[in-house]
Amino acid sequence: MTDSWLAQVKWDSNGLIPAIAQDYQTGRILMVAWMNEEALRLTVSEQRAIYWSRSRGKLWRKGEESGHVQRLHEIRLDCDSDVLLLDVEQLGGIACHTGRESCFYRVLRDGQWESVDEVLKDPKAIYSGKEK
Repeated sequence: MTDSWLAQVKWDSNGLIPAIAQDYQTGRILMVAWMNEEALRLTVSEQRAIYWSRSRGKLWRKGEESGHVQRLHEIRLDCDSDVLLLDVEQLGGIACHTGRESCFYRVLRDGQWESVDEVLKDPKAIYSGKEK
């Protein structure tokens, strides 16, 4: 496979592109992260979501600490070539570091953000490796 597909991606001034991860079966948006060229190339070759962590300044294989890996089913590039959509199978059913299925768990109601999705697993248990 040639890398001509990578040349069609419009990276921002930092060499990044936003990547939206959605459940491949339900279409629910799970999270938004960033990818650089290496992360995108590795995501395709390993068939699992690999992102660029802006806060850590390094590649981040989704699930490397939590075990909540995102198995890749399909990648789409939007019409402006500046946003990726990843259809993934979220192993373990938790995409958010808060222990929820999705990072989009708050709804604006009457001028307040209301949490509407339950915590499926305590984040302390996820990241300490110990079940509570």
